Amino acid sequence: MDKSDKIYVAGHNGMVGSGIVRSLREKGYDNLLLRAHSELDLIDQKETFEFFNEEKPDYVALAAAKVGGIMANDTYRAQFIYENIQIQNNVIHAAYENGVDKLIFLGSSCIYPKYAPQPIKEEHLLSGKLEDTNEPYAIAKIAGIKTCENYYRQYGSNFYSVMPTNLYGPNDNFDLKTSHVLPALLRKFYEAKVEGKDEVTLWGTGKPEREFMHVDDLADAFVYLLENVDAEDVYEKGISHINIGTGKDLSINELAELIADVVDYRGEITHDLSKPDGTPKKLLDVSRLHELGWEARIPLREGIQQTLEWYEENHANSG
Repeated sequence: MDKSDKIYVAGHNGMVGSGIVRSLREKGYDNLLLRAHSELDLIDQKETFEFFNEEKPDYVALAAAKVGGIMANDTYRAQFIYENIQIQNNVIHAAYENGVDKLIFLGSSCIYPKYAPQPIKEEHLLSGKLEDTNEPYAIAKIAGIKTCENYYRQYGSNFYSVMPTNLYGPNDNFDLKTSHVLPALLRKFYEAKVEGKDEVTLWGTGKPEREFMHVDDLADAFVYLLENVDAEDVYEKGISHINIGTGKDLSINELAELIADVVDYRGEITHDLSKPDGTPKKLLDVSRLHELGWEARIPLREGIQQTLEWYEENHANSG
């Protein structure tokens, strides 16, 4: 890659996309193509194709997606499968037609079976039944992985996918109706402290175990792969994508206690057992990523502290 190469970051206003933009700029890439949803609707095939025909990007970071936590995934099931498949199909095919040098598609660890062996290896994809609450989203992401793989196999396109673990950090979604667990808990504990509440209630038992990675680590890994790893390095090793994670997990109860400590909340933590737990454990095997030369660096406590500071600056007084 040259510093002057034209790089299109799809979804640059989201948490992941904005992290990738920060990382690219820090490394000296300043010829970035950025379009807000109001300027370019990737669900619209005509708009997407016209954009690629006009701009001719050299590289594509496909981070645009409709995303959310358990409640959002289970409520907007049709939208999650339709919108995500439309976005990725339009971008991937437009990239192929316009000779993009490399495209990396961002998936999600929910693509793996609910009861996949732990830690989850890339080859465990399609080896069992998915978690029902996010099945539509997972199927859309699996379709994206296989689209990239088969554009490589049929056309030789330098397209492949990465599967990040649960992410958090600046520009995360803190809406309690649609957010993932870490930002939701951070907001709950922060507001409970400010409002002097005696307790904070967690969904489910708190026993499921999850892995969490700061978005700046994910962005650094993404740019490293963009610079150093091609599709043939992935597919010729017999896998369809690369896991990106920390290789460490903890229970939701442990996460809640950690966040409460960082926020300095001293009330009681209770559980709403009528709410679902989701997948019992989801830890990614990141040995392939380590073999390729990259490892995570931001400790969870430090990352949560940074995210709390960002939340206080940007959301604490806005509801």
